[in-house]
Amino acid sequence: MKLNNKIFIALVAIVALASCKKSFLEKTPVDAIAQDDFYKTPDDAFKALVASYNVLDLTGYGNIVLSSEITSDDCFGGGGLADNGPRQWDKFQVYTNLNSDAWKKYYQGIYRANMLLSQMDNVDFGTTPALKSQYLGETYFLRAYYYFDLVRMFGNVPLLTKPIEGSDYYIKQSSADSVYRLIASDLKQAITLLTPSAVAYSSIKSTDYGRATKWAAEALMARVYMYYTGYYSKQDLMGVFTKQDATAAVEDVIKNSGYGLVDKFANLWRPASGTNFAGQNNKEGVFVIQYTDQGKGDWNKQNGNRFQVMVGLRNQALGNYYKGWGIAVVNGGLWNAYDATDTRRGSSIISIADEHLTYTVGDQYQYTGYFWKKYAPVNDASRPDANGGDFQIDNYDNYVAIRFADVLLMGAELNLATNLSKAQGYYDQIRDRAYGDALHRKTLTGDAAGLNLVMNERRLELALEGQRYWDLLRQGLDATKQAIDNTTGGTDFNVSFRKETKGLFAIPEAQIGLSNGTLTQNAGWN
Repeated sequence: MKLNNKIFIALVAIVALASCKKSFLEKTPVDAIAQDDFYKTPDDAFKALVASYNVLDLTGYGNIVLSSEITSDDCFGGGGLADNGPRQWDKFQVYTNLNSDAWKKYYQGIYRANMLLSQMDNVDFGTTPALKSQYLGETYFLRAYYYFDLVRMFGNVPLLTKPIEGSDYYIKQSSADSVYRLIASDLKQAITLLTPSAVAYSSIKSTDYGRATKWAAEALMARVYMYYTGYYSKQDLMGVFTKQDATAAVEDVIKNSGYGLVDKFANLWRPASGTNFAGQNNKEGVFVIQYTDQGKGDWNKQNGNRFQVMVGLRNQALGNYYKGWGIAVVNGGLWNAYDATDTRRGSSIISIADEHLTYTVGDQYQYTGYFWKKYAPVNDASRPDANGGDFQIDNYDNYVAIRFADVLLMGAELNLATNLSKAQGYYDQIRDRAYGDALHRKTLTGDAAGLNLVMNERRLELALEGQRYWDLLRQGLDATKQAIDNTTGGTDFNVSFRKETKGLFAIPEAQIGLSNGTLTQNAGWN
């Protein structure tokens, strides 16, 4: 396989795995295996599948959770006074190659998935055809997952459904519709292929935590449907998936998956729960990206959660919280959006004043007095640099990409106009847990006012989990601008959402330069 050094889409050699000691990712590294000698046995296919999953762990700076939260109304850029990148995300300013890490990450994952899909028929599965179906289903899920993040961020992107070989490197952008059609098709196949192996959460082996399931594929399909139809004002998902299909998929997850709400919201998050932590793969995690601290300071190993250090308190450890870079400081408006008795407020956000902490501002840019708690590095005996690791790269809290609470809120939203009683029941579950009683319920209506209640609940429940920006965009550019624009707090905090960008991120300039004229920049970013 030849790789051109001018290639504008990040490609990787076949199955270059880093050592990892978490569940199904525990595989011996495979370095530079020739393609002709690979894809022969089920074990080969499994290693290639693990390689496709491995991309989920890559990069902190290019993590869509970080960049989309900064771009939303819930966070400012933060970081140091001299740091570039976070403030440009926050203020919708041009900055060269700002999104390069994300672009490369997703095309790396897509390449690995495409390679495995193209070679699966060469693998001798013998008497285990069900294993082939499962691996195919997981791979289709992963390709859809990578493309969904990519198309949300960049809009029209090159659409690759097979590995690039030879000299055919300059692939023109496809319409977003074409990308969404592939995503819908992939997820539909994933659901079909993963149905035979589907078991309830309580029956999932601990060694399989983090693997895609039918439930994860159904939940992701509903999320894709809701974003696409909202952002593009469409009636269905490219004729492949309808509102009725999305509602049925969500219902299946709610009724049959065995996932459910953890009793107390605080117990979902290690920094908030103390000794009551529900665990890294608890019953609320429908799809959970796995991390580990076993890299032990090796920057070549991509096992740790590298976005956690980004949101940690800048250069200082205070109480239960360990140090980081102070990026994506929380907007005080998010703290104030919660009722004082809502347990999610103090479980989601560190309030320096309310927790009686003494914070040294130093070179912290856009200090607000509020930081992430959900994914804050924890200052205890398990912290990476107390165990032979590096605090920058070896944090290990899993990222819950799809949480059961999100599924319930999708169910509430999808049922608003057709089954208000069901929508109310799902909505009530979220509110009751947040307050620890049934005294804080609000009555939904099947109109814009009811939808507004659900969207506000999504903000409070899913804060700092990477969903807010996309929820704003699917409500329209005017609503997005109204939420994001900020003129309070001084000039450092001035933010103006630029509607001409349509909410899309800038394509990295280096990729445009390497594309030989086949890539064009998104509107508003030239």
